[in-house]
Amino acid sequence: MQEFFTFVQEHADKLLEQTLTHIGLTFISLLLALLIGVPLGILISRQTRLAGSVLGVAGVLQTVPSVALLGFLIPLLGIGVGPALVALFLYALLPIIRNTYVGITEVNPLVKEAARGVGMTDNQILAKVEMPLALPVIFAGVRTATVINVGVATLAAYVAAGGLGEFIFSGIALSNVSMMLAGAIPAALLAVGFDLGLARLQRLSVQKLRIGALAFLVLVPILALSGFLADRSDKLVTGFAHEFYGRSDGYPGLQKTYGLNVNPRLIDQNLMYEAIQRKQVDIISGYSTDGRIKAFNLLVLNDNRHAFPPYDAAPVVRQATLDRYPDLESTLNLLAGKLTDSVMTELNYRADYKKESPEQVARQFLQATGLYKNPVPGERTNTIVMGSKVFTEQYILAEIYRQLIEGHTNLRVASRTGLGGTQICFDALRTGSIDFYPEYTGTGLLVILQPSAAVLTNVPMQPKPVYDFVQEQFRKKYKLNWLKPLGFNNSYSLMMRQEQARALHIRSISDLVSYLQK
Repeated sequence: MQEFFTFVQEHADKLLEQTLTHIGLTFISLLLALLIGVPLGILISRQTRLAGSVLGVAGVLQTVPSVALLGFLIPLLGIGVGPALVALFLYALLPIIRNTYVGITEVNPLVKEAARGVGMTDNQILAKVEMPLALPVIFAGVRTATVINVGVATLAAYVAAGGLGEFIFSGIALSNVSMMLAGAIPAALLAVGFDLGLARLQRLSVQKLRIGALAFLVLVPILALSGFLADRSDKLVTGFAHEFYGRSDGYPGLQKTYGLNVNPRLIDQNLMYEAIQRKQVDIISGYSTDGRIKAFNLLVLNDNRHAFPPYDAAPVVRQATLDRYPDLESTLNLLAGKLTDSVMTELNYRADYKKESPEQVARQFLQATGLYKNPVPGERTNTIVMGSKVFTEQYILAEIYRQLIEGHTNLRVASRTGLGGTQICFDALRTGSIDFYPEYTGTGLLVILQPSAAVLTNVPMQPKPVYDFVQEQFRKKYKLNWLKPLGFNNSYSLMMRQEQARALHIRSISDLVSYLQK
């Protein structure tokens, strides 16, 4: 618990900024839902034949998974606050529309008849009889919508809209419990606090309620601006993946080596390239063998001070698995040296940009290299479990391994793809949940082994010395084996659009730092 409090103290400014952003997202989406939902609820209480259709549509929107809904909105609205607000608005609609409708239709008809008897018009009955009597039910819907939105707003970090989800996503990617709790606990407290505040507001008199509503309308823009615009004054807008932002060989390494100081938007790594193509960010973190570099005409900035170590790809396998299945090592090593930088870049390009399936890309690669064999017919009694991280290159490598193993051995491969960050894959391997997965030597060195500075000075940052070091240390510490490298180096990289880099005379990370410091 001490680690958690230390983390919160060290990141208090960032935590406050993202909490304000979270509140702003929740309040603005709730305000929009109230402005649309309450009138819709009133309308269908008058036109009851529309009630089924309106509530049905709102109900369907409520059942769409939040990540899927964001995925639908990104092609239309890009990334950032826009899709996050629209998704939250849609999720808040159902409880507000339904409770407004139920609250009004449940008002005793005799009360409304008495109001007509004293000469009230329909609008007067709505304002002075139905709405006051329906207010407790409407408030219950607002409270439900608020709690829902506080929870769903954590996913805003997926599309670079900020909020407490940044800590949660980064914590998951890095297996940092303190970081996850720093996002989850404030989010839970916000949900409870808003619910209690609305419950207290519900008990106020009509006059005080109007004052509260006015205060709400004033506070929303202030909170939104303070959260969304906080410290976004960089000359160039930067977008980093959550894992890159926290890993020692990512942004912290650039800070240490180059003195780079930016306030990045944290984006799901699968959306970074779309963000830079849409010109919503100017700089992204990426991978040197990504096929979208060519497709989107991006420039990989030269790492002239070698902040990033070699990242030679190779399978990491449990020793117990190699002992149990002796032919597995020789089968996996059939790929040694076969995947060069250019070959891997082309495979990624076909999957990412041409939208070919990883299975098809893998089969055609194995056929071209003469390594493809049709799986041997018959029952496979032994199974090995293969893992992978959650980006295109790993999906392709996983498919290549699966087809290679099932074609050359009698083993069945169970795939556990999309495991998330490095630490999740490594922990799964170390504990025996998976038998092997493709990893990168630089990641094994700096993220998993994390040797001291004194030890690192004795490891030349060249492919073979780094491979030899991680191979020896993994065997000694974890009884895990690095098999022969596949032949390509997928280094972390910073990227810009070619035309923008030329206009600003930026070719290297040093050039970028110099430009930002002007």
